[in-house]
Amino acid sequence: MAENSSKPVWLQKLLKVFWFLVDEWFVIGMGVFVALAYKFPNVAKNHGHIRGDITIEYVAVALIFLISGMNIPRQRLLTQAAHWQAHVVTQVISFLITPSIAFGIASAIRVAHNPNINEWILVGIIVTGCTPTTVSSNVVMTRQAKGNEALSMIEVSIGNIMGAFITPALVQMYLSKNTGFYYGNPTNDMSLRSLYGEVMKQLGISVFIPLFVGQVLQFLFPTQVKWILTKFKLAKVGSFCLLLLIWSSFSNSFATHAFTIVSHASVIMICFLNVLFYVLFTIICFLMARFPLLPPKYQFSRADTVSIMLCGAAKTVALGVPLINAQYSGQTDKIGLVSIALVLYQGEQILVAQILVPIFRRWIEREDKEKPSDIEKPPVPEDQKVIDGSADSSVSTGEDSLKRGYIRYNLRIEKPMLMDNI
Repeated sequence: MAENSSKPVWLQKLLKVFWFLVDEWFVIGMGVFVALAYKFPNVAKNHGHIRGDITIEYVAVALIFLISGMNIPRQRLLTQAAHWQAHVVTQVISFLITPSIAFGIASAIRVAHNPNINEWILVGIIVTGCTPTTVSSNVVMTRQAKGNEALSMIEVSIGNIMGAFITPALVQMYLSKNTGFYYGNPTNDMSLRSLYGEVMKQLGISVFIPLFVGQVLQFLFPTQVKWILTKFKLAKVGSFCLLLLIWSSFSNSFATHAFTIVSHASVIMICFLNVLFYVLFTIICFLMARFPLLPPKYQFSRADTVSIMLCGAAKTVALGVPLINAQYSGQTDKIGLVSIALVLYQGEQILVAQILVPIFRRWIEREDKEKPSDIEKPPVPEDQKVIDGSADSSVSTGEDSLKRGYIRYNLRIEKPMLMDNI
């Protein structure tokens, strides 16, 4: 305190700004990488200067899941893995409710026949709704909000493993002949078997194998892995790899002139629609986790509810972009258009979630304060109150140390006189 008071006021304010920028490094990094993608789109695009299709879509994504595998505690995973109610709610929201809403909104926009709205943007909205939850940002924000971090780890693991199989199937269903979006079906240029082959190859190399290796390393060398994670701050490395993936996604969009091909009305619509989607999905998650008409014993705890809200409403580029690249590998010009909704959703969901995290944290802390810290005890006679240090331990059968501390109860049950006094 003395050191802070001795510093000039302008320096204190400057330090506050500095530490705020440090805390929000991910959001600032997103802005920096989007600017780099706009200025130098040929650097990180597919088949670009650094071969983003290999160095980022394979190597960076593999590093994200390797770190996730090393970071997820096995015992906590086993405990939260049994929390099947939360799994059902989160995955139903992610793979059933959100895709249905996205498809409904896209269909409503399509039938309006607005010439300013690009039809491939609508395909991107549907694909975004079908993708699973994010990998790293959910866990980080759950920790910041004091939610159930272990549950978030389980949900993102289940969601991304399921998403590798479910998302392509959902895309096929919503882009089938009778939906009006068949023009965007990726099997127009390849067979369904070839499509799944491309998806499984990319996800196997960049997702499943690294996740498995991370778990094996954690099982065989728990102490060393924990030291490496802490020493080299690998959690932040994983977040940085996520920024690289956003960089590559925007580079593909800018390189194919996706933002200039589509109208400004399309981009503005997507920006507002993404915020609406995220807020709506979060409200649905809350209502499903803590439905007001249900008795409290059938509702999820506030910590679990925050985890469900952050996981159920989010959509990932870590798995979504590789899925888009794998499904539309023969249509490079379409990858940028289809990716617009997803890459913008990724950024906007983080910005909105950063606003909601302090609200969630206060909500959980209020529940902790409302819990009774002590059970009301009946008045204790004076001759039973023994100030700490004055009791004869030889006649004491137990001690109950009050949480607020100062008085120790010496229960001398063996003495009939005390029993008479009680």
